[in-house]
Amino acid sequence: MTQEKIWLSSPHLGDNELRYVQEAFATNWIAPLGPNVNAFEEELATYVGTGHAAALSSGTAALHLALVMLGVSAGDLVLCQSFTFAASANPIVYQGATPVFIDSEPTTWNLCPEALETALKYYTGKGNKPKAVIGVHLYGMPARLDEVLALCEKYQVPFVEDAAEALGSSYRGRKLGSFGTMSLLSFNGNKIITTSGGGALLSADESLVNQARFLATQARDPAPHYQHSRIGYNYRLSNVCAGIGRGQLEVLDERVAQRRANYAYYVQAIGTLPGVRFQPEPEGSFSNRWLSCLTIDPTAAGTTRERVRLRLEQENIESRPLWKPMHLQPVFREAPYVGAQVAETLFEQGLCLPSGSNLTDADRSRIVEVIREAFV
Repeated sequence: MTQEKIWLSSPHLGDNELRYVQEAFATNWIAPLGPNVNAFEEELATYVGTGHAAALSSGTAALHLALVMLGVSAGDLVLCQSFTFAASANPIVYQGATPVFIDSEPTTWNLCPEALETALKYYTGKGNKPKAVIGVHLYGMPARLDEVLALCEKYQVPFVEDAAEALGSSYRGRKLGSFGTMSLLSFNGNKIITTSGGGALLSADESLVNQARFLATQARDPAPHYQHSRIGYNYRLSNVCAGIGRGQLEVLDERVAQRRANYAYYVQAIGTLPGVRFQPEPEGSFSNRWLSCLTIDPTAAGTTRERVRLRLEQENIESRPLWKPMHLQPVFREAPYVGAQVAETLFEQGLCLPSGSNLTDADRSRIVEVIREAFV
């Protein structure tokens, strides 16, 4: 008999999500706007510690709007972390611009400041200064923001902070999602909190967030008839989904603690296996540990990432390789790349372990037992 499925990162509801959704039904606010949307935006901005937030249909929509508002268009360059999910890069192409992919560094697995400066210096020197830098906090781990932001300031290039995986994380005591000219969050079903699907754009600049809301609501001009002076998008979050988000936000800190407990359990149980190395957490960084991730050096371990993944799969346990870098993706085969092979090695050796905040002790014990078996 097949054992029950253990998922990589499944939704975990609290006590109040249904209450907010029922309020939306009771008041007939079954629309892309309403009281839950307004409250969710305010609560997000307060939690993150930034001035303003726009609740949207996805994190991808938020990033797309950020690039639109920065004036990214055909012929422009946007520097983007290569080691990430495709949603970090696709909006660049939506705008007809060219992504330039930047390698990662081994202390956080995020944007490499040295490779970033190489690219900024090279393209600026050629008279084609990039329109933006997109940096990602992978698996909830803060990037080396001091260095990255200093470079963006030096070259006068806006920083777009992709904090899709990092709600609840912080850097030097300040919440992620508050560091970019514009920052974005994701509430996809596998994230640390979810609205079923959804995202948000955040900024200290109220005018940018107001502009995002305008564009996300089909850019309808303030007129009694339907009038449009700009191209807009249907990117607003529904009032029902925002109700789910409000309830989820109330338990966010608890979910962070639960996911960090998963990470601590894995480190204690399998951290001494040969060739195993977990994603570091440098001093000054606090990760939500959205996913607990490790690398397996096949020479030292006598096994491979893929062998461990397949062994878990045989036992109905979901795990995944780390992100395949964008510069290795067929769709981006012509895009420029700056850096070495850090991202490539992380992909080849890396594995995301089941990390849901609803994992039981029995689940974690079962996962660890299977991993240990794969090392024998």
